[in-house]
Amino acid sequence: MNPPVGLAAFLLVVLATAVIGFYGLRISRTTGDFYVASRTVPPWWNASAIGGEYLSAASFLGVAGLILLSGTDALWFPVGYTAGYLMLLLFVAAPLRRSGAYTIPDFTEARLESTAVRRVTSLVVVAVGWLYIVPQLHGAGLTIRISTGLPSWVGALAVVLVVYLSVAAGGMRSITFVQAFQYWLKLTALAVPVVFVLLHQSGGSAVPAPESVNPTGLPAAGGYQTVSLLVALLFGTLGLPHVLVRFYTNPDGRSARRTTLIVLGLLSVFYLFPTAAGLLGRMYAPGLARDGRSDALVLLLPGELVGGPAGDALSALVVAGAFAAFLSTTSGLVVSLAGVISQDLLGGSVRGFRIAALLAAVVPLAFALATDSLGLAGSVGLVFAFTASTICPVLLLGIWWRGLSDAGAIAGMLTGAVLCGGAMVAGTLLGAGTAPAWLAQPAAWTVPAAFAVMVLVSRATKQRIPGTVTRVMTRLHVPERPLANER
Repeated sequence: MNPPVGLAAFLLVVLATAVIGFYGLRISRTTGDFYVASRTVPPWWNASAIGGEYLSAASFLGVAGLILLSGTDALWFPVGYTAGYLMLLLFVAAPLRRSGAYTIPDFTEARLESTAVRRVTSLVVVAVGWLYIVPQLHGAGLTIRISTGLPSWVGALAVVLVVYLSVAAGGMRSITFVQAFQYWLKLTALAVPVVFVLLHQSGGSAVPAPESVNPTGLPAAGGYQTVSLLVALLFGTLGLPHVLVRFYTNPDGRSARRTTLIVLGLLSVFYLFPTAAGLLGRMYAPGLARDGRSDALVLLLPGELVGGPAGDALSALVVAGAFAAFLSTTSGLVVSLAGVISQDLLGGSVRGFRIAALLAAVVPLAFALATDSLGLAGSVGLVFAFTASTICPVLLLGIWWRGLSDAGAIAGMLTGAVLCGGAMVAGTLLGAGTAPAWLAQPAAWTVPAAFAVMVLVSRATKQRIPGTVTRVMTRLHVPERPLANER
């Protein structure tokens, strides 16, 4: 890849992000603008923004790399990522919007009337957010090294600086503009090169695909790991803080459902292209798998198969899309974490939001700089497992079961955090190639354990069920008037 071309693509994305973000500053005036964009984001716009922040490094780079390595076994990742939104549509989107909360801890405190539940939820949300930001920064480091030859830390630091400035400038209102733009940039950045390479290679001869290697704990088709991965992706999507906060920005529950339907369509279209890129890599550039550069497949494929000025131009477009992925996902996570930290520790003011955003961005940066990158899709899959074992149970039971108590919610979240977190640490220490399946993919047993503990402890502490449960459940499940203003 031509380093000046790669650097130019990176700088153009940064400039576009900054311009759009600072435009949002002009219309971000109130606390509601910073936290939930004053709940006025229409479905198409919000769906594009959700697509922008949800399609992270794992989606843009990791999916194609895993398909290159493991073929059809890796297709469970895009299937699970997309199907998770169907779960959101069916069980979470509209009730969560009707709750009137700003953050997930706001919801759990209002539902269970417990500051202790709020504190535990806040800790879990922050842990999930930081764990999710780290792979984005690793992806940024990989991309900047491949595309420009600069050290990896430059990419991670650049993403954090741009994200913090955008978030601090205009909060949720500003980031909504940015993420909607970045979804369409990412889609274009993958679709155009994939179509061009398909046309360029039509009639060309394929070479033998690499043997399936499984270096990141990928599932063998039909086995335990497939089931566990799907549990992680389906239930983990329900607890992602940066996705859930987006539903608070819709005008009403009906808009939240429409937003989720549109997102399903946008994700389905997007995942066609990393899947196609992975298949093209298996057919025409299997050497990238043998060289250990699978996560860089979409960055390197145009240069490998097209070359020349056309290859450089396509590579620059992919680099721009990759950085859009890192920036949009990281900005969504920083916004959601800043909201939680500010509400719980800094009084909930705009100034507190900006201070919290700095803390939300700097801590994972330090961790990313101190660690090596793992397989991007595999590492994000473990974050989904952790989220499915902690936030998802309290959300589903809080929305759909009257019998949930504060003690049950705390016990279930802590059980999921300890079991899944312990499995993640043990699996990492043992190594992806040697860790047993139940450690490499723990969701199949940690998610049921968290639900079971939450239910059993709640039944043992029925006296702690809040007296306002009927009123709160009615608010969650009775449709409001379309476009009614929050009071």
